Amino acid sequence: MEMVPSEEKQLVPKEGIFWSCRQSIFEEMQKRFSQIESAAEEPRVLCIVQDTTNAKTVNERLTLNLPASTTVNKFYEDVAHKAGYVNGTFCLAWANAGDVAPLDQAGEMSLVLSGFEAGKKNFLQLTDKDGEQPQIASDESGTADSSGLDDSSQDRFIGPLPRDGTVGCSSDYSSPSYSYSSILNKSETGYVGLVNQAMTCYLNSLLQTLFMTPEFRNALYNWEFEESEEDPVTSIPYQLQRLFVLLQTSKKRAIETTDVTRSFGWDSSEAWQQHDVQELCRVMFDALEQKWKQTEQVCDASPAPSSLDANPQPMRSLHQGQDKRPNVRSNVRMSSTFEADLINQLYQGKLKDYVRCLECGYESWRIDTFLDIPLVIRPFGASQAFGSVEEALQAFIQPETLDGPNQYFCERCKKKCDARKGLRFLHFPYLLTLQLKRFDFDYTTMHRIKLNDRMTFPEELDMSPFIDVEDEKSPQTESCTDSGAENEGSCHSDQMSNDFSTDDGVDEGICLDNTSTAERVLKPKSSLTFELFSVMVHSGSAAGGHYYACIKSFSDSQWYSFNDQHVSKITQDDIRKTYGGSSGSRGYYSSAFASSTNAYMLMYRLKDPSRNAKFLEVEDFPEHIKRLVQREKESEEQEKRQREIERNTCKIKLFCMHPVKLMMMENKLEVHKDKTLRDATEMAYKLMDLEGVVPLDCCRLVKYDEFHEYLERSYEGEEDMPMGLLLGGVKSSYMFDLLLEIRRPDQAFQPYKPGEVMVKVHVVDLKSESIAAPVSVRAYLNQTITEFKQLIAQATGLCAETMRVVLERCYNDLRLLYVPNKTLKAEGFFRSNKVFVESSDSTDHQVAFTDSVLWKLLDRHGNTIRLFVSLPEQSPGSLANRTSCPKASADSEDSFDGAKGSRKSVEAILEESTEKLKNLSLQQQQQHQQTSSTSDSQKSSEHSDFEHIESPAQDPDAVSQPSQTENSTRVASDTDNQFPSEERSDSDVNNDRSTSSVDSDILSSSHSSDTLCNADSGPLPLANGLDSHSITSSRRSKAHEGKKETWDTAEEDSGTDSEYDENGKIKADAQYLYFKTEPYSQEDGAGEGQKSLLVHVDKRITLAAFKQNLEPFVGVPSTQFKVFRVYANNQEFESVRLNETLSSFSDDNKITIRLGRALKKGEYRVKVYQLLVNDPEPCKFLLDTVFAKGMTVRQSKEELLPQLKDQCKLDLSIDRFRLRKKTWKNPGTVFLDYHVYEEDINISSNWEVFLEVLDEPERMKSMSQLAVLTRRWCPAQMKLEAFREVVLESSSVEELKEKLSEMSGIPLENLEFAKGRGTFPCDISVLEIHQDLDWNPKVSTLNVWPLYICDDGAVIFYRDSTEELMDLSEEERNELMKKESSRLLKTGHRVSYSPRKEKALKIYLDGGPTKDPGQD
Repeated sequence: MEMVPSEEKQLVPKEGIFWSCRQSIFEEMQKRFSQIESAAEEPRVLCIVQDTTNAKTVNERLTLNLPASTTVNKFYEDVAHKAGYVNGTFCLAWANAGDVAPLDQAGEMSLVLSGFEAGKKNFLQLTDKDGEQPQIASDESGTADSSGLDDSSQDRFIGPLPRDGTVGCSSDYSSPSYSYSSILNKSETGYVGLVNQAMTCYLNSLLQTLFMTPEFRNALYNWEFEESEEDPVTSIPYQLQRLFVLLQTSKKRAIETTDVTRSFGWDSSEAWQQHDVQELCRVMFDALEQKWKQTEQVCDASPAPSSLDANPQPMRSLHQGQDKRPNVRSNVRMSSTFEADLINQLYQGKLKDYVRCLECGYESWRIDTFLDIPLVIRPFGASQAFGSVEEALQAFIQPETLDGPNQYFCERCKKKCDARKGLRFLHFPYLLTLQLKRFDFDYTTMHRIKLNDRMTFPEELDMSPFIDVEDEKSPQTESCTDSGAENEGSCHSDQMSNDFSTDDGVDEGICLDNTSTAERVLKPKSSLTFELFSVMVHSGSAAGGHYYACIKSFSDSQWYSFNDQHVSKITQDDIRKTYGGSSGSRGYYSSAFASSTNAYMLMYRLKDPSRNAKFLEVEDFPEHIKRLVQREKESEEQEKRQREIERNTCKIKLFCMHPVKLMMMENKLEVHKDKTLRDATEMAYKLMDLEGVVPLDCCRLVKYDEFHEYLERSYEGEEDMPMGLLLGGVKSSYMFDLLLEIRRPDQAFQPYKPGEVMVKVHVVDLKSESIAAPVSVRAYLNQTITEFKQLIAQATGLCAETMRVVLERCYNDLRLLYVPNKTLKAEGFFRSNKVFVESSDSTDHQVAFTDSVLWKLLDRHGNTIRLFVSLPEQSPGSLANRTSCPKASADSEDSFDGAKGSRKSVEAILEESTEKLKNLSLQQQQQHQQTSSTSDSQKSSEHSDFEHIESPAQDPDAVSQPSQTENSTRVASDTDNQFPSEERSDSDVNNDRSTSSVDSDILSSSHSSDTLCNADSGPLPLANGLDSHSITSSRRSKAHEGKKETWDTAEEDSGTDSEYDENGKIKADAQYLYFKTEPYSQEDGAGEGQKSLLVHVDKRITLAAFKQNLEPFVGVPSTQFKVFRVYANNQEFESVRLNETLSSFSDDNKITIRLGRALKKGEYRVKVYQLLVNDPEPCKFLLDTVFAKGMTVRQSKEELLPQLKDQCKLDLSIDRFRLRKKTWKNPGTVFLDYHVYEEDINISSNWEVFLEVLDEPERMKSMSQLAVLTRRWCPAQMKLEAFREVVLESSSVEELKEKLSEMSGIPLENLEFAKGRGTFPCDISVLEIHQDLDWNPKVSTLNVWPLYICDDGAVIFYRDSTEELMDLSEEERNELMKKESSRLLKTGHRVSYSPRKEKALKIYLDGGPTKDPGQD
């Protein structure tokens, strides 16, 4: 037996050693499993700690997820380790807990017993102890992890500040101009593309570049997502991880990016936004940093690289008496700070922004960090572009001399001296990003342009010539955090103060090793050689274009083109084609003729074998990634199976006439091609919710043509045939549909054969004047009319010998089929037809068809439409005030309530109300005849609106009214005098309507009670209080009342006046137009007082006649209510053309009736706004009113007075307010009292005017005067005084200045003025008004350039030229700027002008943007 030495130096059997080791390992594993099992069962406490010890860490959160049994002192140790502080040098206290004492550091109590809640977030604050800041932990302190944790966990850097990116555009343009070597599929290239959502090519280019970066991809794989702490949908790192896994393992040609953009908080509209790839890179890196700050995991990292630090000592050690040795990073494992600082570790570099005095050598500087270097293509004002990246880099660090007026104030010399200002690179990142600034602004054309100049870039870039190797630690240098200009592009200040934190000496881009300072300075230049691996190309212009990426794989050094979903191999020649430029030199304009496809962003990686990583292979994936791969693989297989099923699924429209709902239902039937017709019938039966309604065996599927409503064929004996064969295969769309036909249990299905035509037969009953529902009859086109009548007789039971058959070929095209031997095809039958049949022994068949009762009945049927009419709410107390016919309206109201029970009561309403209205009209007509001798104009104009409308009771030859309230009223097809109308159409929408159904502007007027139905009233008044037909352009006072005057207008309605005689009678014969009503109950939650009618009406009736028929149900005359047509979006438009018919209406249209006097011819509805020149809201809506053609302004003001008092509580005198033109928000021409509408003032539908209250009597007396609004600017007080009006007698500048001087007391020679800009009140910031306006223009009159003041309402600012501008400190200026910005935003005026609106690229860490409820 072989013997081996044991731990006690004794020889023991080798077999015993094996079993002993095995037993110890087994016991250790048991112990570990028991610990894991108990830990899994134990509740955990989530602690979120905010470090408030200094300004740099106040926004940082430390997250710890600990077992509930953890003690408080162990909790302190964990926080100290994670925060990088020495334990015992800080305190922990509850957040928002006031003066509560901090947690006891020596406490042995568990977290739960100390007040922590398990399963919830517990917020704490890390604070100073005894007024001293916490000590930073170092290796000597013993707090570092013995396993060698990377002390990057102690870095306190939160993330790069926002950088100014060059704005570019992207959109879906065509492919690049050059051709690839070959277009290969995924199996040959080995890579997967990304689907372009719409305009996300910029996103795809960046994602592919990051995926092809080994260090970034590996670090992302090592991060593990904790689903218990965050929603996977909104986790950006997790969705990127999923995308990278799919790009590496998927078998698809291209992958969708919608899950990634959804984690950004974007909706579908973001996919249509054009953005810049550099801007996306910056924003996405910031978002990843913020997300990773909350992680608490440990992940593997690649070995630390060699230093690229050309600076021998840390910057901060110049100001702090600490150890000047750089912090040493561990090479084995990293804490969670690595993820939070991953972007900085890989992409961030440092540079110095300095200003050096040329006289004494004193230098002021600050440290800036950058994620990418923006390189200028062509310097400003230069005609020649830089030829290469090296030239642009040299120009980037080239210092400029500050001399002359730009001299620098030297702190040492205490005077302005010549100085040198520039940038020096201190550290380069491991992954170097160069942005070629191809987007610029042309100040000549004031447009953005793209610079397509040629700029070469090497495959290997040596950055050693651009690093700062000088010793910047001279005693003469001084850190300055608030001086120097911040570099353009992505470079930004890290806002270091003199009190630097301890990691300034650490290269944030590349980790430092243990080599000494001297060794690091003497590093060979090869350590700064970078290798090109990604070129992001933009093809297009500054207005739009397309992004794609050319990326070199580090696995095989092959270049590939990643162009959205297409991935292909390319060569070095293809890379050189992205340099840009043209073959020949064209001077300054060479860029305009150059290729628009060129490189925009370049990615380089440091060539360092000790740092350069390789991609993780699938077998080397971490366990959580392997699980993710398995889940995605299963999901992809499931998706593949689903696609296979869909490829074999027939999708066809399905229709069914529901036996209960009595309406045609529509759905989509999706059935597998191998399913039989029997299976499909059962699926359709369930899809149409017929279970429990009809038996399954009473249903069948038939071939159906929806457009012609034609049953093409049935499928007898084919119940077991597969649907794929029955429908002709699986197609994207079918030329036919399916109908689920239903029969009664006692019926049998009729077979439908191909070639038959379907005829819908309607039986007409002349006695009851009714038309029955259709009966379907199938026939052949070669059958004769006699044979066809026999088929109808069999289906309907009518007598074929006396049968009359009428074919309706199209609308209003009725043909009597009277030739017995003529075929159906010859008569014009088609696949689907409609006929009307009548069989009786009446003498109606002996007269000509067009004179027969049958024709009239069919004509009425073809022109009758069904309308839903909503009546206005009527409360008992207000009804009498709304109408001057309270008795009639009350009866109508009561009758209507009774109509709910029977239709006959609705007929009673019509008869009684029509008779009452007729009697009232006759009484009024008699009164008019008695007063007709006063003037001819009154005789022709003051008749009742109902005088010429004859009801059936008035016509002795009228036929008896049909039952069910059918009112076949004999009315005129067009009316004019009795139904005047305004020249406006249904497109005039009624905005700013009150919530009441009564128009307040009409009913509140003093004349609202003087209506046509009032037997005691005189002539019909208009809204302006004047007699109708009594206003002319010449009448200005009551002295003209005795003259004979008529309305002499040029207006013509849509109806023609030639249809009327001198007395307004209709020349054409009257016709009987159908009108039938029945009560209707609304189911849309309308109010209890809301009543509705279902009206069947002949659409050839005029709107005037339609309104007259509605009078009994509304309760007021037709002139006292308005008709609004309701469209699909519930938008209402008023119908006002009384002479037009209802031909534009169709079945089931909705109509709303609102109380308020309808407009007459020559009247216009006007919106009145109050002008408040010195209020924050200068435009305030008051009311709607009516102005008439021929009215004077004073007459309209008289009409407004009572309305203003009743509705707006404004008690005004007629001489203390004026009306003036309103153009959007701008006040315009002042209307003088004697001005006449339509003569002096143009007026139109929905006109708007300003009403301005005057503090003194009106000073505007003539049109030659000019009223301007003036405002004094006081620069010494930095304020604007209130508006004051100045009335000028002419357009002279001298007169304006004299008036202003007299009003303000400013000497005439010192007075300066300027015209305001923009819309009223021409708001401008007080910080800009003094220099931005065109003060004291050199003109003599106001109506020339640049003033162009030709109308009232212009805004003039004026000032005293000798008054000095207030001297503001920086704090005062900033405070005033905030106030002005707030004020101008509230008034809707922009602080600064932006010529183009662009949506900023944002990534939302909280799941998405929040809408401002105050915004539309």
